[in-house]
Amino acid sequence: MTPPQRQRRDLAPESPTPREGEGKPGNPERMYVVAGPDGERAELDLVTLIVARATDPPPSASPEQAALLRLCAAPLSVAELSAYLHLPFSAMGVLLTELLTAELVQARAPIVRKARSDRSLLEAVMNGLQRL
Repeated sequence: MTPPQRQRRDLAPESPTPREGEGKPGNPERMYVVAGPDGERAELDLVTLIVARATDPPPSASPEQAALLRLCAAPLSVAELSAYLHLPFSAMGVLLTELLTAELVQARAPIVRKARSDRSLLEAVMNGLQRL
């Protein structure tokens, strides 16, 4: 008994491989289309808080800018915005710079907690608890 012989299938001619960002359903546009021309950028950090000044985006706003304005009704960090919109930090910096220039959003420094509490405050709390 002889094993069956495999027949070779004719493969369709290969199409050229798509470039990065092309042909993917989740990201149809390249980043420079989303971010616009490269220019000066505001000094933003990943923990910088962004708050929208206007609740409604202007008609001239891109879809990404409109989404940013809707998300920033409450303060969010640049890292959170980048994660929610699935955009890299570099593209987020360009979008936020445009919104900051148009005065549609406000950038705030992150809230930093003190490393150590005031000793007198801790003693007052401890004394108050002991009196109970």
